[in-house]
Amino acid sequence: MMYPDPHSVTRVTSLGAGPIGGGWTAHFLARGYDVTAYLHNVAETDAFMSILKTAWISLTELGLAEGASLDRLRIVTDLEQALKGAEFVQESGPERLEIKQALYAQMGAILPPSVVIGSSTSGLMMSDIQADCPTPERTVIGHPFNPPYLLPLVEIVGGKKTAPEAVAWAGEFYKIAGKAPLMMKKEIPGFVATRLQEALWREALHMVANGEATPEDIDIALMNGPAPRMVSQGQCMAFHVACGAGGMATNLDQFGPALKLPWTRLEAPELTKELRDRMVEGCNAVAGDRHFEDMAAQRDREIVGVLNALRQARST
Repeated sequence: MMYPDPHSVTRVTSLGAGPIGGGWTAHFLARGYDVTAYLHNVAETDAFMSILKTAWISLTELGLAEGASLDRLRIVTDLEQALKGAEFVQESGPERLEIKQALYAQMGAILPPSVVIGSSTSGLMMSDIQADCPTPERTVIGHPFNPPYLLPLVEIVGGKKTAPEAVAWAGEFYKIAGKAPLMMKKEIPGFVATRLQEALWREALHMVANGEATPEDIDIALMNGPAPRMVSQGQCMAFHVACGAGGMATNLDQFGPALKLPWTRLEAPELTKELRDRMVEGCNAVAGDRHFEDMAAQRDREIVGVLNALRQARST
């Protein structure tokens, strides 16, 4: 199958009214694309537009592409109408396999086979999602990190029936669209970033369950410890640089024996009602009376500050 030049794409369809679908819509609009947004129900419009308006504040501060405008958005509730004229589709539907399989069966029959479909799924396998799609060769995972209009990462991998050309095309398209593509070597549940995040999450749950730390303690530790460093260096390079000229070799030779110590518990604890309530109450205590939209806006302002600081540091 010959796919179009990814540089020539001007019309994108985004499926999904939630934070991910809305976030992708905002991102593509900010990059100067014409975007058709498919919502399952017209009642979702107000919440969807609230996501876009919140995102647009930060996107404007980061810098919009030439011609970028919210006026280039079209909202529809008919799937066939949403897909008409699409040159790329970003699917961000509910994280339920049966829903995605049915959706891909429909899209596979409606769209020309040269149109690549990317899924925002955070953990489902494309080999499963594409099971009922009549044209599975053009379906790929394009997993973002939330919020997708700010965080550059998108993890890309195909399913068993995906054509390698479609995976390569998606990687090039996302790069052109302002993302930082991670081309995965293998199809694995949870991909790369989510699996790393999940390891942190499981250890946090164990510490709360055992009375070793509160949700606030855990976030203080991360925000003032590894998180700022990870903005500049990932886990591997942070350990490499930390050991001086000897690098990772020194790190592993010196600290390798510590891997036998009980410093982590990767198996998830049982999510009892007590643990669930302690997590909820701990987070509610930190949030206080702040509304979700206010907390999201603060998060976005701080991410923008980090991204702009990195841009400035790397340009000098």
